[in-house]
Amino acid sequence: MFEKILIANRGEIALRINRACKEMGIATVAVHSTADADAMHVRLADESVCIGPPPAAQSYLNIPQIIAACEITGAEAIHPGYGFLSENARFAEIVREHGISFIGPTPEHIRLMGDKIAAKQAVKGVGIPTVPGSDGAVGSDADAARIAEGIEYPVLVKAAAGGGGRGMKVARQPSDLSLALTTARSEAKAAFGDDAVYMEKYLERPRHIEVQIIADQFGKVLHLGERDCSLQRRHQKVWEEAPSPALNAIQREEIGATVTHALQKLGYLGVGTVEFLYEDGHFYFIEMNTRLQVEHPVTEAITGLDIVREQIRVAAGGSIEMEQSDIVISGHAIECRVNAENAFTFRPSPGKITHFHAPGGLGVRFDSAIYDGYRIPPYYDILAGKLIVHGRNRNEALMRLRRSLDELVIDGIETTVPLFQMLVREPDIINGEYHIHWLEHFLAARGA
Repeated sequence: MFEKILIANRGEIALRINRACKEMGIATVAVHSTADADAMHVRLADESVCIGPPPAAQSYLNIPQIIAACEITGAEAIHPGYGFLSENARFAEIVREHGISFIGPTPEHIRLMGDKIAAKQAVKGVGIPTVPGSDGAVGSDADAARIAEGIEYPVLVKAAAGGGGRGMKVARQPSDLSLALTTARSEAKAAFGDDAVYMEKYLERPRHIEVQIIADQFGKVLHLGERDCSLQRRHQKVWEEAPSPALNAIQREEIGATVTHALQKLGYLGVGTVEFLYEDGHFYFIEMNTRLQVEHPVTEAITGLDIVREQIRVAAGGSIEMEQSDIVISGHAIECRVNAENAFTFRPSPGKITHFHAPGGLGVRFDSAIYDGYRIPPYYDILAGKLIVHGRNRNEALMRLRRSLDELVIDGIETTVPLFQMLVREPDIINGEYHIHWLEHFLAARGA
């Protein structure tokens, strides 16, 4: 097992990783920008190293500085968390070239799954169902038009590189296609430096279902059930829950077995999440995230497993000590991403927190790095915290979430708490009858 791990991230995920390390008896190193000198992950780590000024490109994305921090402190491994360098294959290669362990999958798998076209072709080859669409990047507008006619409108034009909703445009009819292609290519080039796009059938009312897996170097792959992440705004997840209210036990087991068998064939290592669109009883692969997910606590709540701990164990060469039959789904869990932004205009709201009170009680968890007097900087992600609740069933989880949202106090900045206080009382949400476009329609109806 590692004796010292450097956490190449900030905020709540850095704190989350620090906690897992401490419980495993592993010393920790926090890296930080000058803007994060007073951050909670810096305060609680065993050591800290300043790696640059506030802009992420000069600090949290500064690979030479991060490697130097490892060498200075003697850290044997780097945990990248999520975001920043977590899915940067070149970073993973550089880490290993310096004799440091990367707590994540191989650079080859990061690179493969980072290319949406190559990923789709790879998973299709190992038995994972995919959305009907182009076999690769589309060329001319004429070629795109032929493909679109073959899969039928509406179609979705998507950037081959990157994610987060950038470089994604819908063409509902032939006259929309040229503009969708031009716009998607332009956005993809600006965001990812690559204007390659591909096309898929656009599904009107799908759910977003993802399967959490963990794999060791000995070929064992387990799935930890699924999460439903269908409540989204501009392709960004807002609310996640597990199990999905849209699946039954048979469907759950079938998609879990499909994913585990496929990743065994690919020789995957570490934790990962395979994401699907689900509509009319069918699953369609959209992407795989080769890192820890923001919403991993939802799965931890229903399985009782510490996913970060298991991730560290397999990265250190350990074997998974469980069998699939040992993974028991218990109860229901929901997570709300509490962002530092206006609940309805979504205008960012960095600033000083004048008063903070976290909810508590049975089945309540609030993952956050904020505290009274903390100033949320304007340079990074706007996630202020994650409220996770667990109940014996979905109704109990919803009532516990309602109560916890009413207890949560974050003064001095605006947050998305008022939005969740509305959503938890909406009949469609209570009944589990929503899809990936539901929240956009709800906000549009309110004029947001």
